[in-house]
Amino acid sequence: MIRTVIGLEPEDKDWLDQKAREEQVSMAALIRRAVHRYREETELNTPSMEQLLQETAGLWKAKDGLAYQHRIREEWQKK
Repeated sequence: MIRTVIGLEPEDKDWLDQKAREEQVSMAALIRRAVHRYREETELNTPSMEQLLQETAGLWKAKDGLAYQHRIREEWQKK
């Protein structure tokens, strides 16, 4: 386990101390639990690159996409 130093607002520190006493765990355990929960929620709500590719496959219906990219980039070079 890696140790990390963080800064907290005094009212947040007081709240964590109180919760730690109520749950009879360390403040560090509460913070680890909160970080773990936040990570799980974030990962559940963030689609993977593969999911995004599957959902967007075939969206471009207008001609050749690569030719379009080259044409647009040529316009950038003219400026």
